[in-house]
Amino acid sequence: ELQQVIRQLYFHKDQTRGIDGTFLWFTAEVGELAESLRGGTHEERLGEFAEPLAWLTTLANLAGVDLTEAIERKYA
Repeated sequence: ELQQVIRQLYFHKDQTRGIDGTFLWFTAEVGELAESLRGGTHEERLGEFAEPLAWLTTLANLAGVDLTEAIERKYA
């Protein structure tokens, strides 16, 4: 469901940016998450956990990967 929501909201913009540009955004958000884990508040962490998840979902959309299928294949 999350993957569909992200696709509906952002796919056109994400497709224009491409995988490489999107991956750079993803890594920046992972860095911000790391900073919040080292010294942020709980409220800051709530946002910082959401952002890399959204960017990872965007990458999956661009790569044509269904995240549910990926998780099921890896961990089922």
